[in-house]
Amino acid sequence: MHSTRLIFKQHGNPADVLELEEFTVPPLEEGEVLLSINAAPVNPADLNYIEGTYGIKPSLPATAGIECFATILESRSPDFKPGESVIPLGKIGGWASHAVTTADNLVRLPAGLDPLQAAILKVNPATAWLLLNHFTTLNPGDWVTFNAANSGVGQCVIQLAASMGIKTLCFLRNEALISELAELGATAVFPDTHEGYTSARELLGKKRTKLAFNAVGGDSALRLIKLLAEGGTHITYGAMGRKPLTVPNGPLIFNDIILRGLWVTKWMDKAKKSELQQVYADLAKRLAEGSLKQNVDFCYTLDDFPQALERLDSAERKGKILFSNL
Repeated sequence: MHSTRLIFKQHGNPADVLELEEFTVPPLEEGEVLLSINAAPVNPADLNYIEGTYGIKPSLPATAGIECFATILESRSPDFKPGESVIPLGKIGGWASHAVTTADNLVRLPAGLDPLQAAILKVNPATAWLLLNHFTTLNPGDWVTFNAANSGVGQCVIQLAASMGIKTLCFLRNEALISELAELGATAVFPDTHEGYTSARELLGKKRTKLAFNAVGGDSALRLIKLLAEGGTHITYGAMGRKPLTVPNGPLIFNDIILRGLWVTKWMDKAKKSELQQVYADLAKRLAEGSLKQNVDFCYTLDDFPQALERLDSAERKGKILFSNL
């Protein structure tokens, strides 16, 4: 079996340290399965993982790729059989043609899913689901607000919130995408500027949001804090702007806001398998129905990883970059 994977032997700029390696798949031990990896996305967390700035540092050399969608080729577990579709929960090195993992690291998905959408199911949709369900009880008509609204998580929040009757107050840098988010079901979309914040305040009137989801930091995060109701919760799940979260005293003292953080990896580590299966079954159902999707820009082979990395910084990119073995 011809197998390849993208590895890094030291941390650094992905374009400098990644290399394509041929390898031999080891024989399966009891409880293990052999996966044929169909597709795997290039996420910001993947780049941080390679750079050495992610929350977990691997033993080197390591195979890159935090999430993927795969088909079972061979199984030495009674829980899975060849031909079934799965996503791994823990990191197995998804930027590869094949991988071996244990059965307890897998969640089964229904047959017939779009493989590219299934490959980006584990992180962004689950993060969006947790943001909307894990911190407080939302009722139809409640407002939530968030920045980076055109990101994968933002797109998922919009679609999940719309299905729940939750109103979304969205902020983004690229105003050309406002109509696109409206088509996904966003209630209101504004540029992530002081002027956009002012317009959002006018729209809300005396109302305020119950939750705020921050993936940027800096002034953008501060504007979200100012939109929260008394006792509201501000959740940071990303730091795309690479700027710290600076919180003024007023909202903490007078509005009693709550500051939280979310890392979906930690949830997956701590959650019961039954909870994980339930959440991903719901998300997969929505994916199959077409009510949950993320934009995909382009797919590359593993051999073309330099072009994939270059495309990430393209102003023309309109969605996820994936490696596909299909």
